[in-house]
Amino acid sequence: MNPVDTDEGTPVSVKIRERIKAARKRFHANDNIAEFIQPGELELLLDEVEEKMKGVLGSLVIDTEHDHNTDKTARRVAKMYLKEVFQGRYVPAPTITEFPNAEHLNELMIVGPITVRSACSHHFCPIMGKIWIGVLPNEHTNVIGLSKYARLAEWVMGRPQIQEEAVVQLADLIQRKTQPDGLAIVMEASHFCMSWRGVKDVDSKMINSVMRGSFLKDANLRREFLSLIPQKG
Repeated sequence: MNPVDTDEGTPVSVKIRERIKAARKRFHANDNIAEFIQPGELELLLDEVEEKMKGVLGSLVIDTEHDHNTDKTARRVAKMYLKEVFQGRYVPAPTITEFPNAEHLNELMIVGPITVRSACSHHFCPIMGKIWIGVLPNEHTNVIGLSKYARLAEWVMGRPQIQEEAVVQLADLIQRKTQPDGLAIVMEASHFCMSWRGVKDVDSKMINSVMRGSFLKDANLRREFLSLIPQKG
């Protein structure tokens, strides 16, 4: 056993971090680190984050001992980060059953709009948006259920993200699992780091896309996909 794991006085975050470093892996904000978390450690990490959050509230000069509105805020925030909005960092990918393309489907399929929620890596402000996924299968493509696209999107977006990187991560994941001839993803989202702070522009949205395979090579297919997406905004 790794010596770090035998030291009961070592914070669990340090143990997890050391395992990741030993494996020479990244642990950026939008990386999944579930393989390095041992059974029971997520609850210990929750306790650790709660204690650190109490320190943050104290440094903000908030009297959590006498304010009934914030006396349990540290625990609520820790739970929100680890088990809700950033859960995609700490849990394995959802189980996705893949089926062979028995009927040799080869027509354009579009899934969406899928509602997604995330938070920007820069300020941890919410990102709220929708995703459309276009798939052009071939006879060797693995077929997955429509709801599974939403689960994969939720898993990828459930981390501190930058929208441009999130769409690429999702495209890479779907590409690996289904191996289609073509894959297209369009995302439209509102960023609270613009509407809640900074310029405080409540109307601006960001739209970006990823095109792979046939969608990248065939302009007609690309236009067909974009024309079939309902009017955004």
